[in-house]
Amino acid sequence: MELIRGFNGLNEHRRGSVVTIGTFDGMHLGHQALLARLKEHGRRLSRPVMVLTFEPMPREFLLADGEAPARLTSCRERWRILERLGCDFLWLLRFGPPLRNLSGEAFAELLARDLRTPLIVVGHDFRFGRNGEATASMLSGAGRRLGFEVDVVPPVTADGERVSSSGVREALARADFEQVRRWLGRPYSMTGRVVHGNRLGRNLGFPTANLQIERRRPPVQGIFAVRVRGATEAALPGVASLGTRPTVDGEHTLLEAHVFDFSGDLYGREIEVEFVAKLREEEHFPSLDALVAQMHRDAAQARQILLDRLRMADN
Repeated sequence: MELIRGFNGLNEHRRGSVVTIGTFDGMHLGHQALLARLKEHGRRLSRPVMVLTFEPMPREFLLADGEAPARLTSCRERWRILERLGCDFLWLLRFGPPLRNLSGEAFAELLARDLRTPLIVVGHDFRFGRNGEATASMLSGAGRRLGFEVDVVPPVTADGERVSSSGVREALARADFEQVRRWLGRPYSMTGRVVHGNRLGRNLGFPTANLQIERRRPPVQGIFAVRVRGATEAALPGVASLGTRPTVDGEHTLLEAHVFDFSGDLYGREIEVEFVAKLREEEHFPSLDALVAQMHRDAAQARQILLDRLRMADN
């Protein structure tokens, strides 16, 4: 999959692609339905398929830090998922005042003139541009004038509800990782490159792989039983903390994963941390000794949960 940044990245072999447009936060079943429909059209028309998305996500730009929704997937994570799903191009546009103030008609003209797309796939609730005036209906009308077709994909349902990014966030907030798995079509995880920390975990007997969180606000926080991929060929069990580490006066949100019975060097390696179950909320302890005692209890509980899940999967 090729990454296109901005309008200058478009060239002749990228123009003429069929395209779907959205923020695609989470890449849940609804987003996957859009991409599946897009790939059908690509095969029918013998055209490459392109996903057009934005960074930052529009609501992150439009809303204050505390009001913007927690982000389900970083840009890197969306890239990895789209690559696995077989997208040819990811067109990444910076969302700011120029795009925010773009009229619906001007947005449609841009797609027709700059991208020369024959077909656009959008969801039923698509909105973009100034005051959200670029709806699926408006885009369809513009396409009839400008020479492209618009295919509007209906909502996807699961558990009797419409699958949505907000619904995934709500399930994560109550640590319902099973519903999240059903709505995403995969377990919820975070991916990143292991960075150096202050080695406090190692000194306390719990060495951790530290990942910086590439999003303004994560959708989960606390202590979790996890599986870690990327350390070895197989996924390894572990326990992880996602938060600001109040006992040691941490300032930035950090994901720290302790991989059970592993002693290798992970610095600089990209790993994936899958969240299996939430153990507790993050809390402040009066001393490091009290923190270490709780870490031992967390590790024991995480081991048991992961062992029980493994046994259930084998039966």
